[in-house]
Parts: sequence; structure tokens; C-alpha cells
Amino acid sequence: EVVSAASIVAMTGGMFLLSDDMEKVSEARLSVAKRIFPLTGVTAVPLDLHSTINDGMPSILRLWCAEKSTQGNKTADVSAKEIDIISSSETSGGMSPGKILREKASKIECEVGYSPGNDSDPYSRERSCFSVASGLGSWTVVSLSNWMDHSAKLSVSFSALVSHSIEDFAAMGAPRSVMSLAADNPSPGEVSEHGFHVFSFWSSEYVWIPHQTLVDNSPLIKKLKPHESEILHIKPANPTRPQYIGSDLHFSCGFEVGSFEWGDNHVSVRLKNDYKKRGSIFVYLPESKGLDRTVVTVNGKPGSVEVVAKPTIGNKHDGKIFRVYTEIEGTGAKSDGSVSIRW
Repeated sequence: EVVSAASIVAMTGGMFLLSDDMEKVSEARLSVAKRIFPLTGVTAVPLDLHSTINDGMPSILRLWCAEKSTQGNKTADVSAKEIDIISSSETSGGMSPGKILREKASKIECEVGYSPGNDSDPYSRERSCFSVASGLGSWTVVSLSNWMDHSAKLSVSFSALVSHSIEDFAAMGAPRSVMSLAADNPSPGEVSEHGFHVFSFWSSEYVWIPHQTLVDNSPLIKKLKPHESEILHIKPANPTRPQYIGSDLHFSCGFEVGSFEWGDNHVSVRLKNDYKKRGSIFVYLPESKGLDRTVVTVNGKPGSVEVVAKPTIGNKHDGKIFRVYTEIEGTGAKSDGSVSIRW
């Protein structure tokens, strides 16, 4: 229940208050608070607000994450006011009231299906999407909570959790004004044809899900104990380069990263060192020569690493998920929070 309460505070950006006698709080309890601090300042969207069976208590909350370089890439300098003018000019040409209402309804659908990083979309929900360091990509954060007094399986449509393409907006009946803007930005979200990395934050578990799951519109199912919560991170897989999968340092699995860079035989991660923390980061590396002789340094010293998964993405791209143990002293020193992986 403590973890569930922390999950809701983290996902909604609610008030973060510790009223306990801190000297009497166990390290395990204190670590829960540390892992949701600092708050991101954004608010999740409840996906089951009108369909929950828990006396109006939503069980599914969703956030978006997008790297700063993507969010800052504006392909069309058009304000929301100008869009209204465009829409008005289109609807004034003898369009029926029913047609106008349908277009307004499609706008709401576009808001729900917001594609992270698509700033030219006038209906983007920036209050539900926070920026992360360049190189981390874009992904979905979703929390699942079982508020019942018995174990239960929670399910949510996978298509509601991942980036939407321009074709998806067209299928939803997006207004022509949106489509004309989107034509200049053909890839608002990351391509998901190679499936998805799915990382469970509280349990530090990883699994790869094939793209066919999205095509088939299959649900994501998670079994939870009474009053248990889990925060899942769903990131489009890219088998051609290293990817930051997540960490157990911060619930966002990205807000804790200052920079993420890679080359042919190395990855460099710089974690924010404002606060003292200890935990692990998880990195995906495509199979390549010398990967079995990986050398890791943390804070400039030899580090500890282990392989926790060996996904075969798309049945043809081999790779490994590395877990690197880290410790941030919170001193602000240049080497504090630095992680280097070489092979």
C-alpha cells in the first residue's frame, strides 16, 4: 500500500508530504520516497475513469516521456489560435452542424491519442508529457493499481499505451487542418516495428513484446496482489543502437539521466547527482563483437554489471540487457553519477 500511494503521487504530480519521524522510518520505506523524488511536474491521464469498477477510483494512469531534442523540433510554426482560424474557414463552407460536431469529437480523440514529440500538433498534451535527456527517445509510462481486496488481473489495450503514427490519426478521423500540419512531420513518435521493451519499475523486471501485439490490438495484462501497484515503461525497440531501458532510481526511468551517449563500442551515461542515491540502471546493447568482454566503470572506478535478459528482437536481432549497479554520492563532483560501458 505504501508503494501504491507513492505510485499515485508520482504519476499525478500530487503533494509530496513526509509526516513520519524520519529517524524511525526504515530504510526500505525511505527508499520508496527517494524513488519518486523529485516529482516531474506533469499529471497522468486516467485511462479507465469512466469504466472503473472500484467506486470511481481509476486503476490505469498514463504519462508520456519524450527527449528534449524531439520536443523542441517544431516543424510548423502555427499557433492554436491560427488552427482555430483554419478550422473555422473550412467549416464555414456550407458544412453541416453534424459534420462540425464530428470534427470536434475527432479533436478529443487526438488529445487522448497524443503522440509524444509532435509539437506541431495543436492538441498535444504537454501537461502529461515531460522532457528527458537527448538520446533516451520517447516512451510511455503507465501505472496499474489493484484497489480490490483480492488478487486480480488488470488489462489495458496496448494501442492506448504507445505512440501513434500519422496513419493512426487519419484512421481516427482527424481534421484536415491536423493532417496538413502532420504532413511536414511524418514521424511524430518512434517507429515500433521492432516491438517494445517493457520494464517494470518496482520489481525491476524486463520483457520484450513483439510488434504483432499492437497490430492484433492485444491487451497488456498484469496480475497484481490486493492493493498492489506497478509502474510499467513501454519503449519502442531499436535493435540497431544502445537504448536506456530504465532504472530503479526514479519512477520515470529517465528523469534521473543528465545525458546518454553511445558509439560503436561504448555507452556513456551521466546521472543527475543532486541527491544521494543507490541503485541500478538497465541498458540494452545490440549483439556485437566483444560484447561478452564488457568493461564498466562507475564514478571513475571499476563497476559491477550483470546480464539480466537476452532478447531476440524480431526473431533476428540478438541483444543483451545489462544491469549496472550505481551509487550517487550527491556531491556534484564531475565523476559523481558517471557510468561508462565499453566492449
